[in-house]
Amino acid sequence: MKVHNRYLSNDIKEDLSRKMIFLYGPRQVGKTTLALSFLKKGIETHPAYFNWDYRADRKRILAEEFPPHEKILIFDEIHKYSRWRNFIKGLYDKQKSKRRFLITGSGNLKHYKRGGDSLQGRYYSYRLHPFSLRELNSRPTKGDLDTLLKLNGFPEPLLSGSQKILNKWRNERLSQLIKEDIRDLERIRELDIMEILMDSLPQRVGSPLSIKSLKEDLEISHETVERWICILESLFVCFRILPFGSEKIRAVKKEKKLYLYDWSSIDSSGIRFENLVACQLLKYCHFIEDTEGERMELRFLRDTDKREVDFVVLKNKLPVFAVECKSGTSISPHIAYFQKRTKIPQFYQVHLKQKNCETKGIRILPFETFCKELSMP
Repeated sequence: MKVHNRYLSNDIKEDLSRKMIFLYGPRQVGKTTLALSFLKKGIETHPAYFNWDYRADRKRILAEEFPPHEKILIFDEIHKYSRWRNFIKGLYDKQKSKRRFLITGSGNLKHYKRGGDSLQGRYYSYRLHPFSLRELNSRPTKGDLDTLLKLNGFPEPLLSGSQKILNKWRNERLSQLIKEDIRDLERIRELDIMEILMDSLPQRVGSPLSIKSLKEDLEISHETVERWICILESLFVCFRILPFGSEKIRAVKKEKKLYLYDWSSIDSSGIRFENLVACQLLKYCHFIEDTEGERMELRFLRDTDKREVDFVVLKNKLPVFAVECKSGTSISPHIAYFQKRTKIPQFYQVHLKQKNCETKGIRILPFETFCKELSMP
């Protein structure tokens, strides 16, 4: 299985000459590997790489003991330092004429402000996603898609090709998220209940997420459930998408659908495929935002009569296309309904078969072809 350079490499390399780079994304998605690729010798013992989780590196960071001839400095997980923004701002302002700075973290660096001066205007941010189909293989096969559906897009389990490695990886990742990221960054005491919440999420993927139901199951307050879900979003465990409204449909307004960055724990094959498509579309939206500066949104279509199309992609608040996911090729009747009542210019129905055609303005095609035609990263 051939793996190409990560899809953000060229854009980050270009922007490093202009400003600091904030690179963030899920734990174990490959941020450190990508960051180290910009050093002459991309190894974790490189003198220009500093990991806040290591005590020796922490001391060197605070003492500003940096190798004199290195043009790029990498700071990993420094957002766990409560004063990191002030520290990085001062360091950048003093040394920006002679050094480049790449800041990485497993949480959303914009979320963890913890006070301090604004870094506005001093950085570009990039979100690194797991491997998608065309990043895994520029000419993907059905076998590539089956592997991705089974093992998820995170480098270690995906490239191992092993269910056994996936099981071990998933257990270790959950433990690290609970015992390190959530404990260190959020100071939540009820970690056992948080773990129960995380275990329950795969069964709630693809449907409107009921905070009320979670509150009753976990026996905690509505506010606590909402705060915990927001924390999991900031740590790239899950993401929620909002409904897309239109004046000619009675669209739901408050419901949100939830998806996971790791879909391998979802039992239903249909929901797992839908989650994979959601991750691909979110990656597409974030890629355009981070590289081109356009405002992108991923939403879904659903009315009060429960007619639904899985996804709508917006660019600068205007719909660009909608996507319905099906295991087979039979056309969803809901597409024609929304086609007449919205200003969405293109509807796609993606599937796991080989059928590739257009009928009544609806494009029906294999998921691999869809990714290729839209130049998905």
